[in-house]
Amino acid sequence: MGQFHRHGVESTASIAKHPLHHMLVVFPIAFLIGAFASDIAFRSTADTFWARASFWLLLSGIFTALVAAIPGFIDFMSIDRVRNIWVSWTHMIANLVVVGLAALNLWLRWDDPAAGIQNWGLTISGVTTALLFFSGWLGGELAYRYRIGAIRDESPKVEQFHVEVERDRVGRADTAGHSTVRRL
Repeated sequence: MGQFHRHGVESTASIAKHPLHHMLVVFPIAFLIGAFASDIAFRSTADTFWARASFWLLLSGIFTALVAAIPGFIDFMSIDRVRNIWVSWTHMIANLVVVGLAALNLWLRWDDPAAGIQNWGLTISGVTTALLFFSGWLGGELAYRYRIGAIRDESPKVEQFHVEVERDRVGRADTAGHSTVRRL
């Protein structure tokens, strides 16, 4: 199990061992949070530019989310360990809900982007953004705690890096312990 956390599990959907899902998720996150920001701008200014911007940001967010989901789902299905972690299931379900909410939000604005914001659009954008933060936190857990999509590299340079990190961590713990004793 220590090997799993230290070196991680390589992504099966990658280019030159760099995971595609990690590279692509930044786009839907930016677009969908941008839609919330432009909804707020529309509510503040009543300038229809912001309503149209939100519409296109939602459309772009849905499209790029579906593109980013493909390598994520490939990793989910092809790496057994991933399916055994509750975090990955919650991350996937949260992202599906995000796309569903964004699609509903887009549908509400289809004929009139400004009217869609004034009805439920702003609220749905806010909920979508909150859910994206939660899902992003879970994605961070998968990438940094469970090391899903990490490049396995056991070269001497990398091993030396880990030795130095551990030595620094232990050194900080020792220093903190001595500081506490001196203060008492």
